[in-house]
Amino acid sequence: MIKLELPFWLGGAELTKLQVSAQAWWETVEHWVGWPLRQLDAETCHVAVLDLLAWQRDITRFRGEPESLYRLRVKFAFVNAVDAGSVAGFQRIFQRLGIGEVRIAERQPDRDWDIVQLHLDDQQLSDFPQLLDLVVHQYGRTCRRYELVSTTVLQLSISTGEISSDHMSLTARFDYTRTAGLTLKAAEFNNDQMTLVTR
Repeated sequence: MIKLELPFWLGGAELTKLQVSAQAWWETVEHWVGWPLRQLDAETCHVAVLDLLAWQRDITRFRGEPESLYRLRVKFAFVNAVDAGSVAGFQRIFQRLGIGEVRIAERQPDRDWDIVQLHLDDQQLSDFPQLLDLVVHQYGRTCRRYELVSTTVLQLSISTGEISSDHMSLTARFDYTRTAGLTLKAAEFNNDQMTLVTR
């Protein structure tokens, strides 16, 4: 609302009272006039109007659905309907509804061609069981079977170290002249190798 200014050659307390009351009145009128426009916004409209918008956009509230999620589904009904059917669009639907990241795998080897796997973590599967069924039913591709696959992310730490060892072979042999020959071979397994031969 704009700030009202009442120009008058003689300002005073009475003119200020008139300005304050006129400002309050026109702000109230602006609120009344803007009410129908606010009812078209799914996030701020009355719940009764929200149900009418949901009916218009083919959205049905499931049992126990929180009002915030219901408003989100009504708000994004048109955009979600446009995005339905593609992998990237399906991922955007999951983002808009607050489910989170999903990995979609189609046409897996050694599986039927119509099976689509949705890889979600355990938290998503436990937090949104009814919503996942509803999203797959409403926005999934026709003639496809959807599988919800649970994935768990593990953090793995590996420590590395150097392992080295020494190896030595001693060979002795006697011949008929009663002399002994000795062969000494020593090696270390850190890319240095040494061979000693003694007779």
